[in-house]
Amino acid sequence: MKTRFKPKYNIRKGDQVIVIAGDDKDLKKPHLVKQVLVDEGKVIVEGENSLTKHTKPSAQNTQGGIIKKEAPIHISNVMLWDGKQGAKVKREKRNDKKVRVSKKSGEVIK
Repeated sequence: MKTRFKPKYNIRKGDQVIVIAGDDKDLKKPHLVKQVLVDEGKVIVEGENSLTKHTKPSAQNTQGGIIKKEAPIHISNVMLWDGKQGAKVKREKRNDKKVRVSKKSGEVIK
């Protein structure tokens, strides 16, 4: 994503999200965000979009074998979890600090 300005996303590392599109779509069970790749516009979600990689034996990995790891998901395919449901987010200024607020419930998302 080559743009002049760095994009701002409402999803951060450590947030609970649900996957709303794709093969791993699940609107009831939230998962943890491991990493946000801002330049690519993607997130790595724990336990979702997992791939298996077959590796040959090498100096670092003497046995080789099958490695499971999570692949990135586009940030538009996940939705922030506010504790009860998936929620759209808006930013508000409260006590001279910008906070994320759920549009449905009006609660602050931590």
